[in-house]
Amino acid sequence: AASRQIAQVAGCYSTLEVDVATGSRGSRYAHVTELLCELTGAEDALVVNNNAGAVLLTLAALTGGSEVVVSRGQLVEIGGSFRIPEVMEQSGCRLVEVGTTNKTHLFDYERAIGPDTAALLKVHTSNYRLIGFTAEVAGAELASLAHQHDLLAIEDLGSGVLIDLRRHELMHEPTVQESLAAGMDVVTFSGDKLLGGPQAGIIVGRRDCIARLRLHPLTRALRIDKLTLAGLEATLRLYLDEETAVREIPTLRMLTIPAEELEVRARALAAADINVVASLAQVGGGSLPGYDIASAALAIEPRDISADELERRLRLGETAVFARIYRDQVLLDLRTIQPNEEALVRDALCQALIGR
Repeated sequence: AASRQIAQVAGCYSTLEVDVATGSRGSRYAHVTELLCELTGAEDALVVNNNAGAVLLTLAALTGGSEVVVSRGQLVEIGGSFRIPEVMEQSGCRLVEVGTTNKTHLFDYERAIGPDTAALLKVHTSNYRLIGFTAEVAGAELASLAHQHDLLAIEDLGSGVLIDLRRHELMHEPTVQESLAAGMDVVTFSGDKLLGGPQAGIIVGRRDCIARLRLHPLTRALRIDKLTLAGLEATLRLYLDEETAVREIPTLRMLTIPAEELEVRARALAAADINVVASLAQVGGGSLPGYDIASAALAIEPRDISADELERRLRLGETAVFARIYRDQVLLDLRTIQPNEEALVRDALCQALIGR
């Protein structure tokens, strides 16, 4: 659905910034704002180029020049070596660290609040997980404390998710709706990753806060183009019905397909001398760290070449296939192979094994 809408918008005129009803100039964000509000319960929404941009804009527009309090355990480094403290510094706010790496309490935040404090920031550690002797403050408690002191409560969810993954036998990941219901004034998250759409940074929250963001100069610098908006709009429309979203959005479909079904497909794809083995898949991309999903994989142990050489041939073939090596076997996990790609994988594997 997203691919079709992107192609349609790319190939002809579009109503990117035209209000069809009045014929006057409109807002490019109108194409997704209503959907985001309906899906999340937010009063208003804005979309920029990625979540780092969303955090940068939010802090610059709402807290620039003031103090923002955040737990030490949440000062994460995201992909490409970009770090939350550096993003905060670029926004113009002043970082106030509280607590320790493994434990931060509500009183840590309360002690740090001063006359220059503008917001309490909660950052989801989406690319790692602390276990053991740990403690962190729940969103509802943090929001309540912020509002008691007339401060903003802001949450960076990282990889945002719009459905409760527990309904599909996966680990719980905080949803955007839960963050807003907890009292967060502004929530930022990615349009890709677990949401499954194009790369984008989505900001939802209070109407007055989003209005301030729209007027900030960075909004122009970080805005997204019509193709991203087209893909995001089509993806969000699928979320209006959860069953449709899980069936049609590749990311959700790959996450939720039963391992038993993958094993059946793997056995149908395997040749006589190729084994089908149980596998563990990981989400990656800064999502569900440390969580394994049961899967099934083809295990190829080549006779005349090494596993490294087979992996190289697959990767450099006419149809590039990226595999992984485990115990001198090349594994092709069926969770990331779509049914319509199986013939391509079979042909690529045959060509790699005979050296073409």
